[in-house]
Formats: sequence, structure tokens, C-alpha cells
Amino acid sequence: MKPLIIALALVLAAPLPAYAHPRAPRDLRELAHQSGIRIGTAVDIAALRGEADYRKVLNREFTHVTAENAMKWESVEPQRGVYTWADADTLVDNARRNGQRVRGHTLVWHNQLPAWLTAGVADGTIGNDELRSILRDHITTEVRRYKGKIRAWDVVNEVVEEDGTMRKTIWLDRLGPGYIADAFRWAHRADPQAKLFINDYNLEWNAPKIETTLALVKDLQARGVPIHGAGFQGHLGIQYDYPGDWANVMRRFADLGLEIAVTELDARMVLPVTEEKLETQATYYSRALTDCLSVAACKELTVWGFTDRHSWVPGWFDGQGSACLFDENLAKKPAYRALLAVRSPR
Repeated sequence: MKPLIIALALVLAAPLPAYAHPRAPRDLRELAHQSGIRIGTAVDIAALRGEADYRKVLNREFTHVTAENAMKWESVEPQRGVYTWADADTLVDNARRNGQRVRGHTLVWHNQLPAWLTAGVADGTIGNDELRSILRDHITTEVRRYKGKIRAWDVVNEVVEEDGTMRKTIWLDRLGPGYIADAFRWAHRADPQAKLFINDYNLEWNAPKIETTLALVKDLQARGVPIHGAGFQGHLGIQYDYPGDWANVMRRFADLGLEIAVTELDARMVLPVTEEKLETQATYYSRALTDCLSVAACKELTVWGFTDRHSWVPGWFDGQGSACLFDENLAKKPAYRALLAVRSPR
């Protein structure tokens, strides 16, 4: 019996053959479970309601969702004191039914503000003290409504300019830089369990923006302000180099004790589409996921829309498009398959 025991021990000690390793994921939801991060998308609410094929792919593929526009201030309070929650509620309810977590986007931004607010500030009928109260009430009302239903909030969005100065907005001009700390404190008070993020674009590579944002986070932390995460939007263009130091930048924020998220990933191209461009795009998506997986604190990768049918890119970048994982007909592009091929080091 002794030779048999030795032989059995040798078999058990041998490395598993390649075919014994976990199989490749079938879809993005399975990839999320295997890799241990949430994989999400921004959601077009009209498409969610009205397009069965869109809804099917959304609920099959993603474990995390963000309202593309439905939670922005002009959407939820188009008239002062008159709230329209139907679109945001639709997103949250659909997420609950389909096992998805939700990112709230966004509480404080300089864009997509309601006309009553910007006009009142411009003509002087809303003074600075009242403006601060309005901001506090907006944050408190929205966060309380979804208390326990929102995993993370983009509390302040795009507060740093490309040159590293603080962005000139009605909030900075009228309330001073303290509005940022106030926003985090008010949001935390309204839902102490939600993760609270600072979110910005070009934070992947722009050195002045990176340094100012790091300094801002450190200042907030030193003052005891509840800030839990940093969001990298990740709006990339394949005509530009991939931000090759992105993982190291993530680590600098993670070293401050922050959770990291890629919040708005896409990779646009100059049209027309070619196979070569699609393959380049695929490498940008796979590298972004690889970078996230290489940083233990990176817990989420969200794309800013999953189908070219409803992409924001053509409306903002003349002559560019095809930025998403699925085409207009919801066919999977090489970028989708490239994501499934990424193997997690975790």
C-alpha cells in the first residue's frame, strides 16, 4: 500500500492543469463575481422603460448602475420645491429587482442645474446665505429619499480645473471653498452608510488636477470630513495615448484610505469605425479593467452607457463615436470580449 499512498500524495501536490482553472466568464455579471469588483453602467431611463432589448442586456450584464441624468438637480427639482422622482425611482426599483447596486450621480455640480436656481443667483434674488440653505436642502432631501438604497454618491463632481485651480462655479464664487466640506457632511448626515466620493475627469493623467485633488482630499480628511472614495471618470479617446500611469495614480488615492472607482469609462474614436480602431479600443477597455484589478482598493468599474445606440459621445465630440461595449444593435464589440479575457490577480 505504501507506493500507492506516495503516488496519491504526488498527484495531490501537483499543480492543477489549465482545464481545471475556473472557466472564462460568460458575461460581465459573471466577470464581476469572479473578479470581485462591481461592473456597472450609466442608464438611459427612457430606454430602460421603452426598449425591451436594452433592458434585457442591462439586467443580464451589470451588477451596478448609475443614473445618467435622472438624479441630477435639474431632473429632480425642475421647479423650486417641486420634485420629480419618477425617473430616479425607476432606476432604483429596477436595480433592486435585478440584484444591482446603485451609484448616485451627482449631488453638487456646475452643470445641469435648474433654471430657477441659476437665474435667481444671476439676478440677485437668491443671496449667498439662501443659496447655502438651498444646497443643504437639496443634498439632504435627495440622499434621505434613497437612504439605504444607494451604495455610493458622487457628492462633488468636477471641482478642479485642468490647470489645477479650483473650478470657478456659483458654489465657489458665492459660498467659498467650504462648500465642498459642507456637501460631504450634509450627505453623510442624511445617510451615514453611503460611500461618499469626489469624482472628476482627466484625473487619470492630468498632473495639476491630480495634485490639487490629492491635496483637497488630505485637507478634508485632516478636518474630519467624511470622504470615502475617489472616482476616475475615464472618458478616453483612442486617438490619444492610454494613460499608462493610471494604476499608480489610483494607488496614490488608495494610500489615503479611499475606495477607488472607475465611474464613467468609455473609449471614443474618430469615425468611421474600422476593425483596427475596434481592436485598439478593446485594449483601452481591457487595460482600464486590468489597472483597476491591480489596485486592491478599486471596487467598481462603470461604463458611461453600454450601447452606441444611446451614447453621449456624438453629441459632444464632433465626428467621433462608437465609444461603447455594444453597437447600436446591441452586438458585442471586441472591447466586450477583451474585458471577459482579463484575468484578476486578486
